[in-house]
Amino acid sequence: MPKKKTAKPYSAADMKAVSDNPAWTAKAMAGAKPFIEMFPKAAATIKRGRGPNKAPTKTLVSLRLSPDVIEHFKKKGPGWQVRIDDALRKAAGKR
Repeated sequence: MPKKKTAKPYSAADMKAVSDNPAWTAKAMAGAKPFIEMFPKAAATIKRGRGPNKAPTKTLVSLRLSPDVIEHFKKKGPGWQVRIDDALRKAAGKR
């Protein structure tokens, strides 16, 4: 996999130049209100989580596997759960 190019991090001086948000005091924190209270219409438009699948293709299960098995699949990077599913399908004769 090619490495992603990362942007040059911003310096403290850069952040200070664009920041006009004062530090929060204990008094300010005590008077703070939740977003949902201050902006109920906006809060109602925010989606929470993924929600149910339209057509689930897999079943959610809880499964305990040996740490060395998990490590083996994780060391190859993202997608390790799919690789475990593929290995189990192959072992079950479904691939």
